[in-house]
Amino acid sequence: MTPSQFLSMLKKQGAPPVCLLLGPEAYQRRRIRQTLSAGLPADSLAEHDLAATRLAEVLDDARALSLFAAERLIWVVNGEAALPRGRMVSEDDGEAEGGAADGALLAAYAKDPTPGVTLVFEASRYEFEGEDKRKIERVAKFYASVPTVVELERYAPAQARQEAQNLAARAGLRLDAAALDMLVEALAGDVARIATEIEKLSLYAGDKPVGERDIAQLVPDARAGNIFALVNAMGRRDRTRALECLDALVREGEYLPLALSFLSTQFRTALAAREAGLKTAGQIQSHFSRMGVPMWGSRAEQVALTVGKFGKAQIESAMESIYEADKGFRDARPDDRVVMERLILKLVGGTGFSL
Repeated sequence: MTPSQFLSMLKKQGAPPVCLLLGPEAYQRRRIRQTLSAGLPADSLAEHDLAATRLAEVLDDARALSLFAAERLIWVVNGEAALPRGRMVSEDDGEAEGGAADGALLAAYAKDPTPGVTLVFEASRYEFEGEDKRKIERVAKFYASVPTVVELERYAPAQARQEAQNLAARAGLRLDAAALDMLVEALAGDVARIATEIEKLSLYAGDKPVGERDIAQLVPDARAGNIFALVNAMGRRDRTRALECLDALVREGEYLPLALSFLSTQFRTALAAREAGLKTAGQIQSHFSRMGVPMWGSRAEQVALTVGKFGKAQIESAMESIYEADKGFRDARPDDRVVMERLILKLVGGTGFSL
């Protein structure tokens, strides 16, 4: 079931005796833990780590009756550690036998759980797609006897932005659309980190609106936003804004070859979009998502702007200029700022292009 379904179930039916939280999404896992532990005294909470404690010991703790607490919450992290190690283990392998025995113990407990005890296993190491898919399926198979499984998949880009918008509204934080996009993108859509930063920003800003400069100054990893701003300005063929962004990067001591790398990616993506006949941000985002390349809505809009501002021949020429700038960075004594200024003037200042 989804986290929302699980939280709804908690309101209607109360906590299940045993459940598995499967997947890497940290924000929803934190919400579930807060909901389950709400109202319980400190001595009713216990935590175990299966990387250091055997599953049998955890189940023994769950079987033990407390003289002081009618209800208990036992939270077990690193649930993957209960599985036999290795991709393939033979039937007579001691580790395989231990894993089978642990599975049987868990199944027996799930059939007859201790009244008043909520036992939660957290398995957050693996993703649901890609190389981790088989691993997470193996985890799910080991915990097949657990009746309640909550799948904590990462937020899609649009979902992460919507959740960030909701969090900002609940915190009374005034974020414009550009600042919101920058916050979400800087934190790679990690809603747990977004929630933390929104809480900090709301304390900092009070009733004042928060813009892109505030995000760049206060949010870890967001200083790269000035690099994105430079790339976007060049993609829009906004020479004045591009030179302002370059000046800000130089003052902050940013590594300018990194900006060039982002710029190269922007134009290569724009070229691929133009060759595929894509024009709108929605088409671009959908196309690259189907190819397995995650793309934020704001990034798709920026690529669409580049496609609209530059023709195919101009994009190809721009990529050649980016290559020459990259060579310039490798000269014996390069002035990185001069290299980037020349590139900006060449791409958006009229040399070889019509404005």
